Amino acid sequence: MFAAVEQRDKPSLRGKPVVVGGVAGRGVVSTASYEARVFGVRSAMPMAQARRLAPWNTAYLSPRFAAYKRTSEVVMRLLGEVSPLVEQVSIDEAYVDLAPTGADPSVTGVTELARALKAEIAAATGGVTGSIGAASSKLLAKIGSDLRKPDGLTVVPPGEELAFLHPLPVSRLGGVGPATEQRLHRSGVRTVGDLAAVPLEHLVDWFGQAHGTGLFRLARAQDDRQVVSEREAKSVSAEETFDVDVTDPVRLRRELDLLSARVAGRLRSGGLAGRTVNIKVRHGDFTTVTRAFTRDHPTDDGRLVAQLARRLLGEVDTSGGIRLLGVGVSTLADFAQDDLFFESRSDLFAAVPVAADPDASAVSGEPAAAAHVAAATLPDPDPGPSAAGPSAGASPGGADLAGAEPVGWRPGQDVWHDDLGAGWVQGSGLGRVTVRFEGPRTGKGPVRTFAVGDPRLRAAEPPDWVES
Repeated sequence: MFAAVEQRDKPSLRGKPVVVGGVAGRGVVSTASYEARVFGVRSAMPMAQARRLAPWNTAYLSPRFAAYKRTSEVVMRLLGEVSPLVEQVSIDEAYVDLAPTGADPSVTGVTELARALKAEIAAATGGVTGSIGAASSKLLAKIGSDLRKPDGLTVVPPGEELAFLHPLPVSRLGGVGPATEQRLHRSGVRTVGDLAAVPLEHLVDWFGQAHGTGLFRLARAQDDRQVVSEREAKSVSAEETFDVDVTDPVRLRRELDLLSARVAGRLRSGGLAGRTVNIKVRHGDFTTVTRAFTRDHPTDDGRLVAQLARRLLGEVDTSGGIRLLGVGVSTLADFAQDDLFFESRSDLFAAVPVAADPDASAVSGEPAAAAHVAAATLPDPDPGPSAAGPSAGASPGGADLAGAEPVGWRPGQDVWHDDLGAGWVQGSGLGRVTVRFEGPRTGKGPVRTFAVGDPRLRAAEPPDWVES
């Protein structure tokens, strides 16, 4: 969805590869447009690797959370007009229960409703399309919404759930990440139908009681979870299970950084911040150690979370190897008030990965997968991401700089020039900043270069895509 919003607001990027995320140093890809994905660029990939894969004309942009949030709010408002039961699970995905609406429950009726909703979303968002899956359970609706992106529609008829589910690869199930998929493949299990043929005791032996039983149920489309219109997360966390126990402290610190970035993105997507940072360390013998630190003020700053997580990891003996590493934030609040003079967030944490592995990341108490109708605006329902971040007029550290000379110009940032009007930053360096003057309601615009401190140029809010 991030890439779709960028292409809507920047006409010169339509139809071209676009990568959103941390654009410098050890930055991480938040998401990539479909034009970039054909070259192998994907969410959570190091930006340096994405630059090696993508063609020369790719645009690399810093996230504009204010723009994404505004678009998300429009979509969620439309879903709320369809049904009073809407469960938003990320900035670009929600589940809608049609039971209270009195809508025609037939395949024809649901298909017509979904097509009308897709058209309304595209019209209301200025062309950002959505994919919808409709089925008798959250599990199948979620899978259906992912099948035909972008701008897809899948309706699973009642009574045909298993016929729909069993031919799909096991990776389509929310509980199957890369490690689980590899283990299943080694046993000859490649489709969901193959998985359904595996006895429960074998799955428990392979994956443990909880995970094995969960896979057994998923393969049989057994999902009775309800759509919950309001839910309060008690914590936000991300975990990674390694195929081989990790002993290298440099690798462990790198993993902590990536996990902290995921957690920060999930916090922003929910408009949350937290005071307590905790880590979970599982050794090769499956013993688990946790450590926590509570601050005076809540934060959604991924860099700060990573610094505290690294400090906590230093209290744990990792010499024998680590099987699982996790980072979490709890004691949540609906705002962030970081120290005003805390140094700026690095580009690593400007990126909010939105396609987290279900094996690796979750909001506590709520599975990542899931609805009777699932609507996801453009690419991945990823995690995440990520709506309540700094506005276009805010510095990376959070201080409001609207109307003031910015500390630095970020690629993709919205700006206003007193003579030329609205535009966005194409790049900056050597004391200069290059701006393309265009918007969602214009054609491709001209490019001009200015001194970084030009008083006529300042940060601006995201442009309005609605025709006045």
